[in-house]
Amino acid sequence: MIRMENVIKKYTMGEEEVYALAGVSMTVKEGEFVAIIGPSGSGKSTLMNIIGCLDAADSGIYSLNGTPIEHYSERELARLRSRQIGFIFQGFNLLPRLTALENVELPMVYQNIRTAEREKRAKEALERVGLGGRMNHKPGELSGGQQQRAAIARALATKPSLILADEPTGNLDSRTGREILSLFEEIHEAGNTIVLITHDAGVAARAQRQVKIQDGRIVGEEESHGNTILEDGMEIHCGK
Repeated sequence: MIRMENVIKKYTMGEEEVYALAGVSMTVKEGEFVAIIGPSGSGKSTLMNIIGCLDAADSGIYSLNGTPIEHYSERELARLRSRQIGFIFQGFNLLPRLTALENVELPMVYQNIRTAEREKRAKEALERVGLGGRMNHKPGELSGGQQQRAAIARALATKPSLILADEPTGNLDSRTGREILSLFEEIHEAGNTIVLITHDAGVAARAQRQVKIQDGRIVGEEESHGNTILEDGMEIHCGK
């Protein structure tokens, strides 16, 4: 589903060029649940923006569902984002004046999906995340965990091929965060592809596979259910 080869992204700061991504190569297969983990300044946010087609690489190849995106126009990228990628953010990004149901419906308005179909999909998505009884509540009437559930429902309702989550538990207490991660596991088990961005090793461990990034480079990969870690091209076999 995702293929990156030697992706480079750099910024100019004064007279100095700073590499946010310094030759990233990685793949994500359809149906995988992958966590990209790294400290602040590691390049994970830049990587997320490129995966989500919110920014473009300076060089290298990025293909989504087999299609290289470097020649897409802004309009084509906007259409791709709305139809193929479901975004989940740390800050929920719900509109305060709309109900949970209306918030979930909103992306489908921009897809020109008919009213009856929008409402049907939104209700199904809210039921799926356990908010069937809170559809008509506005964000201010929902807890943090419920708001994140509504945000997840909004991502699911558009039936994207990829769900991209940026620090989805960052604004939640530990118990609520665990509940949200359990929900992600259920969504993955239902066949959805998920890429989760985090700095938290405990959160990353809940994914099927972890990709570690530091200083703009992939420095290791780890199968969460296995015992092989790749560090700078070397295999290290660890006991469970």
